[in-house]
Amino acid sequence: MRNIRMLLQYEGTRYQGWQKQVSSDNTIQGKLEQLLTKMCGEPIEIAASGRTDAGVHAVGQVINFHTECSLSEEEMLAYCNRYLPEDIAVVEVKEAAPRFHSRLNACGKRYCYRVLNSHIPNVFWRRFAQEVPEALDLAAMEKAAALLCGEHDFKSFTSAKKGKKSTVRRIDRIAIEREGDLITFTFEGNGFLHHMVRILMGTLLEVGMGKRSADSMPEIIAAGNREAAGPLVPAKGLTLMEVYY
Repeated sequence: MRNIRMLLQYEGTRYQGWQKQVSSDNTIQGKLEQLLTKMCGEPIEIAASGRTDAGVHAVGQVINFHTECSLSEEEMLAYCNRYLPEDIAVVEVKEAAPRFHSRLNACGKRYCYRVLNSHIPNVFWRRFAQEVPEALDLAAMEKAAALLCGEHDFKSFTSAKKGKKSTVRRIDRIAIEREGDLITFTFEGNGFLHHMVRILMGTLLEVGMGKRSADSMPEIIAAGNREAAGPLVPAKGLTLMEVYY
């Protein structure tokens, strides 16, 4: 039995997220499993580094699956990219160690969220960046970002329902870079909760607009309450860039 690891890119705009659903076949996992089952001639179940929500994109999603398929890595790559929809691509195929698991072995991730800071629409970024016409104070957002870094209980920054799983995570870096009207926010950490990056972004944007103080970040963290943080920003600005192992 072979353990195949793949690196994927996809534009999430028209999909109902990563995870396959009984009620819909319009998911990225569903499309891939359907194709891989046909390619391998046996039922294939994929494990992914994590689930991305509807509308979220990826340039560095990692998956793995077990198969008896005898096709070479190059043949698998060619087959997938021949038959996949044009908004999903396999970038790399490698045979992994038998015990490799794309989610359980991951030790960190890097996400980017892009903001088009202009009152004039940009048709080329409409699927990949959130439009924010208000003026933004980058220095204030950078101060707030620094206070969010480190290991904290990020319960205030998740939409997940209360459960037994820990909400403690470590953010190693939040970088903010502006090029013209486009602002890129980069988040690196050992893991992210459901909707965590998008709620962090909503909070940082409120700081940038002067709606809350940069110094209020420790207070929001300490509250342990979703209502203490900013809004959930749209999915289209978010891209999974890389998974670390």
